[in-house]
Amino acid sequence: MKITEVRAKRVNGDNRLVGIAAITIDECFVVHELRIIEGKNGLFVAMPSRKMPNGEFKDVAHPINTETRSIIEKEVLDAFEKLPENKIE
Repeated sequence: MKITEVRAKRVNGDNRLVGIAAITIDECFVVHELRIIEGKNGLFVAMPSRKMPNGEFKDVAHPINTETRSIIEKEVLDAFEKLPENKIE
């Protein structure tokens, strides 16, 4: 798997949300709505999810193993950190 494109933007989010991203995998599959969150130990990437009737959130798409999650998180956070600080959408 190779992430061939990352699009990230800063947002004025509620609580800890600081950005949103989309990734393209192998130039043929796109995952939208990855959320960049300010956590207790720094930034992390949350996978796209939906709110269930019971109020819990369930991932719509997510990596199956730790290695893939690490690759996605590194690529997204690298792209996010290159954005200008003052450009918020």
